[in-house]
Amino acid sequence: MAKLHVAGMLSTAALALTMIVSPSLAQPDTAKIAAAIKANEAALIASFNSCDPMKAVGYNAPDVVSIFHGAPNMVGAAAHLADAKKGCQDKTQHVALANETVDVAASGDMAVYRSTYVFTGTDMKTKKPMTENGNYLVGWKKQPDGSWKMEWDVVSNTP
Repeated sequence: MAKLHVAGMLSTAALALTMIVSPSLAQPDTAKIAAAIKANEAALIASFNSCDPMKAVGYNAPDVVSIFHGAPNMVGAAAHLADAKKGCQDKTQHVALANETVDVAASGDMAVYRSTYVFTGTDMKTKKPMTENGNYLVGWKKQPDGSWKMEWDVVSNTP
């Protein structure tokens, strides 16, 4: 009888230890994550459109990489800030996003945002109004503090 009692206590202790040590088995709420990513994108674009470069780059991870058509890759938050400040010289620039989709990894720590965009502004060479349509793809990663930061983005114009 004593062996049975000790075995039961050890079994209960092992179960309790497993519950404490093992990570949560709860599935991430992908709909909530997708909504957070869309909200971040909306705020980022609003910052861009209002020409607030500091706020816009606040959504970037420190080692963010941007891939723009016809340009070398832009790497790092400092490069993004310099580019955003340069872009603010055109007070007519505006971006609108549509057809948004967010795919969230089953782990809940990565998400891919994709949309189409329409960019309007001034052609820097001709000084004439211009419109560009394209595709926008962004990789977001959950940070240790629980926030989401842009790790990479691809901007690709379409005919």
